[in-house]
Amino acid sequence: MKTWLIVLIVVVVVLVLGAVALLAARRNRAARKQEQARDHLQEAQVRSAQAEREQALAEEQAARARRERAEVEERAARAEAEARDRVGRADEHRASAEELRAKAEKLAPGLAGEHRSVDGSPAAAGERRQAETVEYRQSQTAEAGQPEGFEHRQPDGFEHGLPEGGATPQR
Repeated sequence: MKTWLIVLIVVVVVLVLGAVALLAARRNRAARKQEQARDHLQEAQVRSAQAEREQALAEEQAARARRERAEVEERAARAEAEARDRVGRADEHRASAEELRAKAEKLAPGLAGEHRSVDGSPAAAGERRQAETVEYRQSQTAEAGQPEGFEHRQPDGFEHGLPEGGATPQR
């Protein structure tokens, strides 16, 4: 065989092998890209599910906060209404007390003056009585060895250390 024919066959075989190797490399590269794309899609689904869970939790937390805020505002409104009612009742009691004082003054002049405070106002007399009560309680707790500000209270239904009705507990 002639040399040039041998060289030609070798070159053709090398070219065919190169073309086959190039095609195989392209297929591998395409397969790797598809695998990478699948991984990215799977990761996107996982993150999307996480985002939905987080958003649901955030919405639930915001709803809970709004509900709690509404409850607090409702309690505050109730407390304010109750305070206004108490102020109204106090004003009614004060007016009633003044009317009774005026009637007492008409019935027995000079008697109503004994029940007024030093400055002449019934409110100050009540405040003075309250301050005297606090001082008395503080002196009693100090004598009993209790810390100042400590107030011993009987449970509801117990007076003088006995259960409601005055009966002694059976043993």
